[in-house]
Amino acid sequence: MADSKTLVRNLKARLRADDVTYRELAKRLGVSEPTIKRDLSRGAFTLQRLDRICEVLDVALEDLLQDPQESRLITRLSDEQERMLVANPKLLLVTYLIVNDWKFPEIVSTFQISDAELIDLVLKLEKLGIAEFRKPQRLRKRTSRNFSWRKDGPIHGFFVRRVAPEFFNAGFDGDGDEFRFIGGLLSKDSLRRFKSGIERLAAEFEVLAHNDARLPLDDRNGCTAILALRAWEFSEFTRLRRTAQAGRRR
Repeated sequence: MADSKTLVRNLKARLRADDVTYRELAKRLGVSEPTIKRDLSRGAFTLQRLDRICEVLDVALEDLLQDPQESRLITRLSDEQERMLVANPKLLLVTYLIVNDWKFPEIVSTFQISDAELIDLVLKLEKLGIAEFRKPQRLRKRTSRNFSWRKDGPIHGFFVRRVAPEFFNAGFDGDGDEFRFIGGLLSKDSLRRFKSGIERLAAEFEVLAHNDARLPLDDRNGCTAILALRAWEFSEFTRLRRTAQAGRRR
């Protein structure tokens, strides 16, 4: 219920900021104005309707779900902060765990990190403004719901060099595993719609992970999904193109 009220409140604020009336929004969505008024009064949106609203307003779903109190929280680290994390694997690990709602006892029981060492690591993160330690064993993250790593930053570089190769060299044959490689020719409008779908799927993953954080650790498994979209063509294919087409392949 809280997320529904937050979404409606932020959506109305977005409409006011963009000077978009209910009638204009209804026109863009291809529905009636009474339908929009009803949806906004009840906070009852289908996923398809919500996806289209985000698309026409050019806003990410996670932004609409962000509580105003989170405006003081971190949405992205500085380049220097990320470099400090990359330089210390345990600090990076603890940051990842805290951002993903791991509790103090869960961390020390799962990883080779003692109580004293974990406290020391979290105090380092506290100086960086990333997390806080509260006695006796409480951890509080300072990252917002829509927190993300810097594009092309140190963490991104670490991910590309170390994490992605190991991830893609796996067999993807376990229960729940899935691997799809898709490619095709899309218009700019279709690309925008597909990108919006990726953003919605990523937001859904974050909500599920946040909700499942209430479950015992034994009932949860580490999961990783890579969602990416580029106007790109495999170089071996590009070399087979005729010269005139190769120059305008995108």
